[in-house]
Amino acid sequence: MDPEPVARDQAELSMLDPRVMDPDQEIVRRAGMDDADVDQVVRVLEALRRWRETERRMSEASRRYMKLGETDMRALRFIIAMQNHGRVVTPGAIAEHLGITTASTTKLIDRLAAGDHVRRFPHPSDRRSLAIEVTEETRRAARETVGRSHARRFDAAARLTSKEREVVTRFLDDLAGSGSG
Repeated sequence: MDPEPVARDQAELSMLDPRVMDPDQEIVRRAGMDDADVDQVVRVLEALRRWRETERRMSEASRRYMKLGETDMRALRFIIAMQNHGRVVTPGAIAEHLGITTASTTKLIDRLAAGDHVRRFPHPSDRRSLAIEVTEETRRAARETVGRSHARRFDAAARLTSKEREVVTRFLDDLAGSGSG
């Protein structure tokens, strides 16, 4: 079988287009799809790639601004969320949330405390434990970086109709499931 011709200018070639990367349909089957259908699927994949790249850049910018690694940022988001709900955060709760050892958690908290991102306090009801709180300055910085980014994502999803949100959710769940096999 001869490869399908790709009627696109070289500048328009997408590395996500199966007509470019898999012209013989050895991996990506396109039976029943015309060029307009494939073009639309490629636009979805390109939009997803742009979103992932934007998310990566924004995440890196937030981490650089706050001088933190990804695990540190995840810990701070967890502590802030728990504080927002009036819950006392312990090193054990952080370890469980992040799926890391208590030794790693101690090092993480030491780093965050040294950078004035968190403070340690005696636990209000357990003398053997500590309570960890995010400093107000770090809370504000996280709100301005990560919080504003989340608000834009929420607004974009909120603009969809209920049915569109269900379609997008199913699509993203399908993508998440495709990585496991």
